[in-house]
Amino acid sequence: MIQFLQATVNGVAVGSIYALLALGFVIIYKSTQVLSFAQQALTVLGAFWIVYFSTELGLNFWVAVPCALVVSALVGIGVERVMLRPMVGKPVFSVAILTIGLNIVLLVIAFDLIGVNIRSLGDPWGLKTLTIGELTVSHKDVATIVTTAVVVGLLLAFFRFSRFGLAMRATAADQEVALAQGVTVTRVFAAAWAMAAMLATVAGLFLGAGTGLAPAVGTRAIRALPAAVIGGLDSIAGAIVGGLLIGLTEAYMVTYQSEYLGFLGANFANVVAWVLMFVVLLIRPSGLFGTVEVERV
Repeated sequence: MIQFLQATVNGVAVGSIYALLALGFVIIYKSTQVLSFAQQALTVLGAFWIVYFSTELGLNFWVAVPCALVVSALVGIGVERVMLRPMVGKPVFSVAILTIGLNIVLLVIAFDLIGVNIRSLGDPWGLKTLTIGELTVSHKDVATIVTTAVVVGLLLAFFRFSRFGLAMRATAADQEVALAQGVTVTRVFAAAWAMAAMLATVAGLFLGAGTGLAPAVGTRAIRALPAAVIGGLDSIAGAIVGGLLIGLTEAYMVTYQSEYLGFLGANFANVVAWVLMFVVLLIRPSGLFGTVEVERV
């Protein structure tokens, strides 16, 4: 029982990170109808900004994180303005391919900035743990779960109650109608990329916390794409559910695979996210919570 609870806590913590990244995919897709493949690079680059402000400039961690979020938001806005806005009206497929190239370019820049050594983020959690009975929970996991819950709550409040949040929802529903109602759609596009970059930075923080920032962080970040697809690319709730589902599945596979599913081979947990995505797409192509498109002829 303790083994199951331990795997569950670990899975929820990792799933929370995937949920943050999946939210970035969803926000961009809902606002622009483009599936961005640059979230992986934004995660690594965002984590580097935390390293830069906290360890290289020597700022307090709680000051470094907001500074990194601001820089990441500016990077997101700059990417949208320079690379994506000229592609407005072009085929969606072409824009998606562009984001793949953008991801590669940003990753090369991020890896060059990080270097070959593991970089400390200056986070206050380190490898500290707390013990609840026989259950061991790391401080980082607690911070990850709590931060994700707060961020999701703030996002939901923003989209429900703020004027600009309502404008983003209107743009997601129908861009032409939003334009007719006076919504500046280009501002919505820029805001979507800024928010996605900030979410990626928070996710990058927790991916690198404790163990430090290394290029391998980007490898884990890409698993958020299946989370977004499983939940539904136009569903915020789906992003959260998809992230938690993948996190829990990975944790259970790590814990129980060798005992019950040894024939799958070692490290199957590294690909289980993609297997889940394939299964869900075969059953429900729009994702668990995605909008089912109906074409009438």
